[in-house]
Amino acid sequence: MSTEKKNGKKRVEPEPNTDLHFVGEPVPRDIALRRWPFRYRSRKARIETLNNGDDEKDLVEAKHHFLKAKVDDVEFSLGDDVYVTAEPGMPNHLAKIVEFFEAIHGEPYFRARWFYRASDTVIKDLSSHVHPKRVFLSNVHDDNPLSCIYSAVHIVKIPLKIVTGLEESMIPACDFYYDMKYELEHLTFSSADDDCETSSSSSTISNESHTEIPRKNEKFLLDLYSGCGGMSTGLCAGALISGVKLITKWAVDINSSACESLKLNHPETEVRNEPTDEFLKLLIEWRKLCQSFSLIPGGEPIDGDTDSEEDEKNDDADAEFEVEEFLEICYGDPKEIKKPGLHLKVHWKGYGPEEDTWEPYEGIKGCKDRLKEFVTKGFNSNLLPLPGTVHFVCGGPPCQGISGFNRFRNPNAPLEDEKNGQLLVYMDIINYLKPHYVLMENVVDLLKFSKGFMARCAVTCLVSMNYQTRLGMMMAGSYGVPQTRCRVFMWGAHPTMKLPPYPLPTHEVLYQSSKSKEFEAILVGHNQKNLKLEKALTLRDALTDLPPATNTEVNDVRNYETEPQCAFQKYISLARAESIIPKDGGGPSEPRRLFDHQPLEQKADDLERTCQIPKKKGANFRDLKGVLVKNNVAYLDPSIERPRLKSGKYLVPNYAIKFTKGTSKKPFGRKWFDEVVRTVVTRAEPHNQAVLHPLQDRVLSVRENARLQGFPDFYKLCGTIKEKYIQVGNAVAVPVGVALGYAFGMASRGLTDDQPVITLPFKYPECMEGSVEEDVDEEMQ
Repeated sequence: MSTEKKNGKKRVEPEPNTDLHFVGEPVPRDIALRRWPFRYRSRKARIETLNNGDDEKDLVEAKHHFLKAKVDDVEFSLGDDVYVTAEPGMPNHLAKIVEFFEAIHGEPYFRARWFYRASDTVIKDLSSHVHPKRVFLSNVHDDNPLSCIYSAVHIVKIPLKIVTGLEESMIPACDFYYDMKYELEHLTFSSADDDCETSSSSSTISNESHTEIPRKNEKFLLDLYSGCGGMSTGLCAGALISGVKLITKWAVDINSSACESLKLNHPETEVRNEPTDEFLKLLIEWRKLCQSFSLIPGGEPIDGDTDSEEDEKNDDADAEFEVEEFLEICYGDPKEIKKPGLHLKVHWKGYGPEEDTWEPYEGIKGCKDRLKEFVTKGFNSNLLPLPGTVHFVCGGPPCQGISGFNRFRNPNAPLEDEKNGQLLVYMDIINYLKPHYVLMENVVDLLKFSKGFMARCAVTCLVSMNYQTRLGMMMAGSYGVPQTRCRVFMWGAHPTMKLPPYPLPTHEVLYQSSKSKEFEAILVGHNQKNLKLEKALTLRDALTDLPPATNTEVNDVRNYETEPQCAFQKYISLARAESIIPKDGGGPSEPRRLFDHQPLEQKADDLERTCQIPKKKGANFRDLKGVLVKNNVAYLDPSIERPRLKSGKYLVPNYAIKFTKGTSKKPFGRKWFDEVVRTVVTRAEPHNQAVLHPLQDRVLSVRENARLQGFPDFYKLCGTIKEKYIQVGNAVAVPVGVALGYAFGMASRGLTDDQPVITLPFKYPECMEGSVEEDVDEEMQ
C-alpha cells in the first residue's frame, strides 16, 4: 500500500482490488464530450479548460465516463459523499464524487471535490471552537483511483444563517454538515448557497430582540478603536464612489485627542471617548432601557414613581436638588470612586452647567419621566447602536501586544496581554450587534506572532458566529501614497450578504516578503500578472509644494506659498468643499488652508546634530565628524578626540553607535525625494529612525506624515504635536480605506461576483474631487 500527498492531504492508494467496478453502460460519447470536454482533449487543451486551481499533473485522460460505481458491494452515484482512505492513524478524508471515468489504460477513477474539516483550514488548532460535525466544501478537485473510496458518509447541506444555541437542534441527523465553502485563495469562508441574497430585507438578523435597520438611504457604520478616523473616513468616501451612502454614526476610542480630531472632522458622528469593553456594557444596558420604555420589544418596565408636575409639587417641594434633564450616559466610573456601573449626567434644576454631575443609575432611576424623555430622544436619534441598527462595524483592535516594535511580547500566551485581549472584546461586540458587514485591521505580525494564533483566533470567532470571512494583506503604497506599510485586513459578511472582495493595487510598490509562507498568498494582487499600474509615488510627490517650516514652527494653520506641482499635490490639497468628504458648513469659496504643518521641536542637542547632517541622499549620523565605517559597521575614530556639542555632550551619541551594533543607518537619517517611506510610525524623534526632512533641519512635520498616510490637507488634528504624530501613525492609510469602501459598496449592492479581488475604476487622490453625495442621493430616491 502506497501513499501520496495531494493538496495537503496524504491519501493512501490501496493495492488493486477486484471487488470494484463501474455500474451500467458508459455515458454516450457525445454527452461525455459535452459534460467533461477536458478529458477528451490534448493535455494542453485540458489544462487551459479546467483553470480551477487543480494540479496539472493530476489530469488523467479518459476513455469512458460512468454515472455509477460499486465498491465492496456498495453502489455509489455522482454527487454522493464518501470517506477517502487516509494514512494509518489519521481520520479518513471527506469528498464529494463529481466524476466516474475509466482511464485510457483501463484503470477506474473517480474525481473528488474535497471537504475540509476545521483543522484542515486556517483555523487549525482552534478547531475545537467549531461544531465537530461542521465541515467546509472546497474548490479543490483531483483524480483518485476508485479503490481509494473507503465507505459512504452522510454529509448534508444546511442554510447558512446567524444561529443561536437553541437553533443548533435544527441540524438534521447526519455524520457531517456544511453551510460554507472554503477556498485557499485569500483563505475564504463563504456561503455554500450559490443563490445568496444580497437584500437586507431577507436578512435573518431581525427577530424579536432586534430593531430594524434604518430605512433611509444611509447605512450606519460603527468605528471601534477609531483613532482620528482614518479608516472610517476612507471607507465612507469609497462607499460613496460605489453609490452607497455609508455614514460613520458612532466611533469609540480611548484616546481623548483622537476623539476630538474625529469629532472636529466628522460632526455627524457620535464620538465616545471610553474603553471598548465599557462601551459594550453600555450597549447592553441601553438596550434594557429601550425595552423598559417599550421602544423595542422585550424587557421589564422600570419601577419608580412618575415625576409629573403634580408629583413634583407634592413630593419634591422640600428637595434640595431636582433633575431637570439627563444629558449623557456611560458605563464606567466617571466619579472615580472605584464603583463602575451605569451612570447618567444630570443637569440640576436651578443650577448652571458647571454644576452638572454624573450620577449612578440606581440613585436616579426613580425619575421615570425624565429618564423616559432622555431614552426616547436617544432612541430616535440613534444615540447608541442597538442590535440590527448597525450595517457595518470596522476597527483595528490594539496591536501593541503583537507588534514587532514591542520587545516584551509573549508568544506563548498572546491573549494574556490586555491589548491583545481587545480582539475578543471586538468579537463580543460583533456577536452582540450582529452587523451585516465587518472589517478588522491589524499589523502583519498578526500572521507571524505565535504561529499566526491571533489571526486564526479572529477567523475562528467570525466563522463560529457564521460570518463569511476573507483575509487579505494590503500595502498602502499600492493605492496611491509613498509608503510601503503593509497591514492585514479581514472581511466578515452576514450569510445573506455578498462577501466583499479586496481591491487590486493601482500603483507599483516594492513588496518585502513576509516570513510567513502560509499567509504570503493573501497579499492582494500577488498572483495578478497583467495589472496596469501607475508608477510608485515618492516623497517628491508628497512634499515639494509645502512651505518651509522651522524646528519651532508655532502656526498650525498656514497658507500655501506655491501651486501644486503634481496630481497628488493638487488633489490632496483640495478644500473640503471641493471634495467628496461630507461637508461641515464650508462653502465652495472657502480658501484652501494648510493645517498641522508643524514638526516635533527637537531639543538643542538634537537640533545641533541635525544641522550637521549633510543635505544629500542617504545622509545620517555616519556623516558626522568622528565616525568611521568598516564592513557596514559604524565606530568612533580612535585617532581624534571625540567631538562635543555646545552643551558638552558628545556630537555622536552612544545610542547611535550601539543601535543594532552599529549596522543601522537610521539614527539622524535624512529622507530623500526619490524615496518611499517604509512605515509612518507614531514617534518623530530621530534617534533610531530616519525622519529628517531632505533639505530642512527638522523632522518631517505632522502634515507631511499625514500626507504619507493619505489624509487630505483639510483634515485638522487636535491635541499636542506629539499626540498628533501618534494619531497619524496609528491610522489606517486613507486610500486603503477608500479602496476597501468601494469594494464594500459594490458587494452590498450585489454588483460583485465570487472572485476574491476587484479592479478599482479610479486612482487616489484624484477620486476625492467632486460632489458624489448629491448624485448618490438622487440615484437612491
